[in-house]
Amino acid sequence: MADTHVKHLLIGGGLASANCARWLRESGGEGEILLVGREPDPPYNRPPCSKGYLQGKESREDAYFRPDDWWAEQRIDLRTRTSVMKLDTAAREATLSSKEVVSYESALVATGANVRRLNVEGAELEGIHYLRALGNADHIRTDADGKKVVLIGGSYIGCEVAASLVAGDHASCEIVMQEAVTLSRGFGEAAGRFFQGRLEEHGIVVHGEDGLARFEGADGRVTHVVTERGKRLEADCVVIGAGVMPDVMLARSAGLALDEERGGLLCDAQLRTSAPGVWAAGDVCSYDSRPNGRRIRVEHWDVAFNHGKTVALNMLGQEVAHDVVPYFFSDLADWASLEYVGPAAGWEREVVRGSLEDGAFSVWYLSGGRVEGALSVGRSEDLEHARRLIAAREPLGDDAVAALGALDADLAAL
Repeated sequence: MADTHVKHLLIGGGLASANCARWLRESGGEGEILLVGREPDPPYNRPPCSKGYLQGKESREDAYFRPDDWWAEQRIDLRTRTSVMKLDTAAREATLSSKEVVSYESALVATGANVRRLNVEGAELEGIHYLRALGNADHIRTDADGKKVVLIGGSYIGCEVAASLVAGDHASCEIVMQEAVTLSRGFGEAAGRFFQGRLEEHGIVVHGEDGLARFEGADGRVTHVVTERGKRLEADCVVIGAGVMPDVMLARSAGLALDEERGGLLCDAQLRTSAPGVWAAGDVCSYDSRPNGRRIRVEHWDVAFNHGKTVALNMLGQEVAHDVVPYFFSDLADWASLEYVGPAAGWEREVVRGSLEDGAFSVWYLSGGRVEGALSVGRSEDLEHARRLIAAREPLGDDAVAALGALDADLAAL
């Protein structure tokens, strides 16, 4: 027999659960809400971990989703340092790490993702870090202070952490990456070269088309990074950005249907899982996307945030599909900022609008003539047109594609 009964059980201490709780209350939900998360902090925004918080420009409280007293004011039972160890979807019960058994009427699985750890020689040495949480940022900033840091990976974490450490006068940095150009896997070579140029202008050395072979150390601590091409880089500290994997351990043990191809839980357009009364959100959610007409899973903080609202409305019986075009932003200190809309997907063609040299441009990603995504640096106004074209799913003719790259063309007319 359950020890406690709640109307809504929210599993996971990130933005998906936090925004779900918020919209349950703002949309008139009166039942009990229990939110459990394994981290010691209340729900918070993750972007500052590699940006303002890592630089020391933002406080821990600045990153929090809401002030501490907000949760009690909204009658939300927030429990940090707490995990769900077992989920019985047939009985609609969850067993917490405190051994308490909680029965629920509806549940959200928003267990997020875990960092992808590299299994190479020397990986156990001290001074090797991964970044996912505020606590990780604390350790990196302290350990890197005044030292030589090598970043493994040329995507968001590697580039953002390098920029933050250098801009904050914490360290000198080098990046080792498999791709030829930073951020090119997500945004293509043209945009990638622009961002790599900004990094190199500020003294960050980039080693492209190379991989990690091993770490070397002395007295239990890392001292060098050895690459597959034989470079031996001095390293007082290492930060690895090798991506993340959706945390589906609880979902798998509960028998929820998984998307083995993309990772995560299989969900419909309303973010329902295979179990009645159970929804998913955030990094673990692989859903039927209304904006682009295909199944996607996107690991962006903004996606988790908006998923939370959709789940809340559906828990309250509104039967709405998730139709928000995914949004993402990244800052390289105050050197360059990008915004991106669209799902994480491949593309066949890139069209540049504006000037890469002047740092005011957008890049449009097309496949089969359809706009799949768009990136903006200093041209945020282009993104509203991109959202409309992504949602429309209509292939563009040659003249319309040419208009995307012409500054004198009216995007509203497309």
